[in-house]
Amino acid sequence: MSELTIEYFGHSCFKLICHHKSLVFDPYRDNSVPGLSLPSGITADAVYCSHEHDDHAGREMIEASGKDPFPVTFIKVPHDDANGTKRGMNDITKVTIDEVTVTHMGDIGRLPTAHEYEELKDTDILLIPVGGHFTIDAEQAEEIIETIKPSLTILMHYREGERGYGVTADLRDVAKVIAFDKHEENTISFPLDDIPEGIITLEPIQ
Repeated sequence: MSELTIEYFGHSCFKLICHHKSLVFDPYRDNSVPGLSLPSGITADAVYCSHEHDDHAGREMIEASGKDPFPVTFIKVPHDDANGTKRGMNDITKVTIDEVTVTHMGDIGRLPTAHEYEELKDTDILLIPVGGHFTIDAEQAEEIIETIKPSLTILMHYREGERGYGVTADLRDVAKVIAFDKHEENTISFPLDDIPEGIITLEPIQ
């Protein structure tokens, strides 16, 4: 069975690699996220940006061919709790690799509707923000995780030390709400038919 590799670059930026193909979610521009800087030379077949804020829309930071390597669908949701009137709209991105669905929630700003939950129920791997202020907070993220019940959840868009925005929740505070395993690695790899179970964080590649 083919192996999926997930690399984490901090904030909401991930690279997925499988079948010698790759994609990047939400690369951030230089000087857009305190304490974080994307390494140069990241390549991918495709780049997906959930919305056009600098901390998510740095597609020019990635050398990409522009061809979708895997089937992809988008669910448009508000970036806030006021139907997008505060911060605009955000794309949830679902990528299906063989029979495994990876869902990147972007900067979702409120809980999903019943219809949106129905579209998300096939998620096997969930990448979800927990920092609040700009996105859902840890309590809301926990509710989404409990409702969708993915095999693997990776937390994103939080503050840790000097990394991240001061107004977002520190990872230590997130830990008071969501029980997770803190991995010191910045990459996780596993066969597509043997997805690890649980909620984790990864250390950013810098």
